[in-house]
Parts: sequence; structure tokens; C-alpha cells
Amino acid sequence: MLATTANAITRFNQKAGEWFSLLMLPMLFVAVYEVFMRYLFNAPTSWGFELTIFIYGAHFILGYSFTDAHDGHVRVDVFSSRLRPRPRAILEIITLLVIFFPFMTLMTIFAAKFAYLSTEMKELASSSWAPPIWPVKIIMALGFLLLWLQGLGHLLHHLHTAIHPKAH
Repeated sequence: MLATTANAITRFNQKAGEWFSLLMLPMLFVAVYEVFMRYLFNAPTSWGFELTIFIYGAHFILGYSFTDAHDGHVRVDVFSSRLRPRPRAILEIITLLVIFFPFMTLMTIFAAKFAYLSTEMKELASSSWAPPIWPVKIIMALGFLLLWLQGLGHLLHHLHTAIHPKAH
């Protein structure tokens, strides 16, 4: 049950990450369009640079959980790599419960609050283009929530390993 749920969470974040990677296509289009307008027609847009930043930011934060699902985040495992599977799993469980979950829970809650307030006041960016900023804040909250969910998947996986060390 633990391994099945952990694998389902990882598969979900894998698929979501594959879809979120497609954000590079509109970002590429906007960047190329801006370059053409600026250098070929001497008519830069007022929105191109900022939209590129928004799209890249969404791509970046929505990719957190995908990266975590593939153990792609930087980690120092000089000591834990020498441990057998069960003690390593117990160390991972402690780390997740003491560091990861408190931090990511707060990040998710605060990002959701910022997104809610931004949506309520229909917040705009303080630029000449002045696009709505609330969708970016909603995406930020979603990215943290997906990373929290992937952390839950890791916790379940490590619990399974701690309970059934022979299976790993």
C-alpha cells in the first residue's frame, strides 16, 4: 500500500512535469518574437521580456516536484550513502519530518495566502504593461503543493523501505 501510493504520486508528478516542460514552447515563441521585433523592425514590445520571465518562472516552480521525483535536487549524502537501506530510510524519514515538511508546509500555506490575496485584489504587476500577477502567484502555490506531495511520496517510499528492508 505504501509503495503503491508512493509510486502513484511519483507517476503523477512525472506526467505533470512532462506537461509543464511544454511551457518552454510558448516561452521560446515569445523570446523569438521579441528578438525579431526589436532587432529587425526596431519595435520592441512592452510585454515580451516580462512574459518570458513569467513563463520561465512557472516552468521553474512547476518543475520542482518533477526534479524531486528524479532525485535531481542538490543533496549531500556523504554519510547516508554508506548506510544500509533501512538506516538510510530512517534517516530520510527523520529529515523529511523535521526539515522538509515543516518548511514546505509553511511555503505552501504562505504562497496560497499570497495567491488568494492577490486574486482578491486583482493585483497587477508594477510595470508599464501591468499584467495580472495573481496567476503567477497561484502557480507558485501549486508548485509548492506539488513538491509537498512529492515529499509525501518519498516519505511513504522510505517508510516502506524501513518496514520491509529486504524488498529493496
